[in-house]
Amino acid sequence: MHTKWSKPVLVALEEPGNYTSIETTQAASWAMIEDWPVEDGDALDQALLVCAAVGSGKKKPEDARRAFVAAALEAGLDIKA
Repeated sequence: MHTKWSKPVLVALEEPGNYTSIETTQAASWAMIEDWPVEDGDALDQALLVCAAVGSGKKKPEDARRAFVAAALEAGLDIKA
């Protein structure tokens, strides 16, 4: 969960252009649970499941990164991946 991703994802959680750097699966999980602008979505649900699978060793951190990007796009967030 604390392993840094190969490349951080910059996501504007509060306002466009004000980016937060998400570099680990744990940071992605927290962002989706605490700061996400929507509560429902297929990509969001999948990303949370993938993050949990990384924590239990069933998925790789890069899988979580890809799922996080998909969830951010689904939510309409301004990102730089």
